[in-house]
Amino acid sequence: MLISIVYDSGYGHTAKQAQAVADGVRRLPEADVRLFTVADAPIQWETLEASDAIIFGSPTYNGLVSARLKQFMEDSTRTAWIPQKWRNKLAAGFTNSGAMHGDKLNSLMSMALFAAQHGMFWVGLDLFPGRSNDQPNRVGGWLGAMAQSNDESPELSPIESDLQTASHLGQRVAELARQFRQGRA
Repeated sequence: MLISIVYDSGYGHTAKQAQAVADGVRRLPEADVRLFTVADAPIQWETLEASDAIIFGSPTYNGLVSARLKQFMEDSTRTAWIPQKWRNKLAAGFTNSGAMHGDKLNSLMSMALFAAQHGMFWVGLDLFPGRSNDQPNRVGGWLGAMAQSNDESPELSPIESDLQTASHLGQRVAELARQFRQGRA
């Protein structure tokens, strides 16, 4: 089972979140995970086509996904979109911003809509909102994993509970991908 994570990270905070998502995927021994940053070329299209699920990630800037992820979505995926190469794959998303709210929901909605246009099935977060900063899903998202990072080194933020939320999302996607795979067999 192959899960790919396609993400952008401006300062390293979202990259840290992507690693946490990958750690969650790795909780399933049968899951293989590949990480791709949209800033690095070239994207391995064959790997994405062979993936059971693709998880998208981006920082939220001004209430939107990053320009690089948007460019990937608009320009790069045309060769996958026209023949519907990602049709019936699972998709999920994660995002990070400097502000606690930061309009992260808009970024996740953009990713979910993008996935729907590719004929993918969106996997949301199944965690109730945390009631304190040390509990997972402290930001209270349902559509995907949300994190908040202060203007400091990625070594310091996002905090552990946000990383636990991201890891939970990765594990959830992997579990559902396994379920989809078994259903196909």
